[in-house]
Amino acid sequence: MKNPQNSNRTSSPEQMSTAYGFRQVDEGEKQGKVNDVFHSVADRYDVMNDVMSFGVHRLWKDAMVTKAAPSKRTGWRSLDVAGGTGDIAFRLVDASDRNAHVTVLDINGSMLDVGRQRAEEAGLADNVNFIEANAEDLPFADNKFDAYTVAFGIRNVPRIDHALAEAYRVLKPGGQLLVLEFSEVDVPMLDKFYDMWSFNAIPPIGRIVTGDAESYQYLVESIRKFPNQQRFADYVREAGFERVSYRNMSGGIVALHSGWKI
Repeated sequence: MKNPQNSNRTSSPEQMSTAYGFRQVDEGEKQGKVNDVFHSVADRYDVMNDVMSFGVHRLWKDAMVTKAAPSKRTGWRSLDVAGGTGDIAFRLVDASDRNAHVTVLDINGSMLDVGRQRAEEAGLADNVNFIEANAEDLPFADNKFDAYTVAFGIRNVPRIDHALAEAYRVLKPGGQLLVLEFSEVDVPMLDKFYDMWSFNAIPPIGRIVTGDAESYQYLVESIRKFPNQQRFADYVREAGFERVSYRNMSGGIVALHSGWKI
């Protein structure tokens, strides 16, 4: 079971840059450790998402896509960050009647390999392209995308403030930022069940499904270190976004954040 002292949520981007789960690491060390996690679990990542959430992650992701409202006219472009396996990208393309184009960007090549294979199998290679790059330093011109999405990935970025600033830069005026992330449970008793499930069940299941319990120990710890809903909304405002809002889902287990580049 978790140590409450270790699970205090961070309150600043600087704290997140050195928090590797409940451990503190040196500046610049976190990214390499996170990369190792996703190299390890890439092949079974989507399967574990179903197991960990009892399949509910599909509903959370569908809600994000509905909020993104991809146009059914050609020319709508979105950037999906930390989305290597393509789960959000494929949903966006399908919601646009296969007229949208989505660029999937991930720092982890193993996750991108899974996504490319899935895109080929689904016949979506013309609608989705995959780029290996860092969310903190995007290889795109200013004002390029209509939407920027990131699902369950922003907490793994060491310098969240840099990533949000880059999101603002590459969005077109009128473009929307959407961040789906685990957050702070706000329903009595659900928080206790959620902690028991997370810390007592998920790492052992991770060992069975992926052969790696340690990576899932980090992932459940990282959720508890991530800023709560209101504090993360502040980060989004500080990056320049307006009309910032969030919507809790499943009692606050997950929050869908939105902001607009006006």
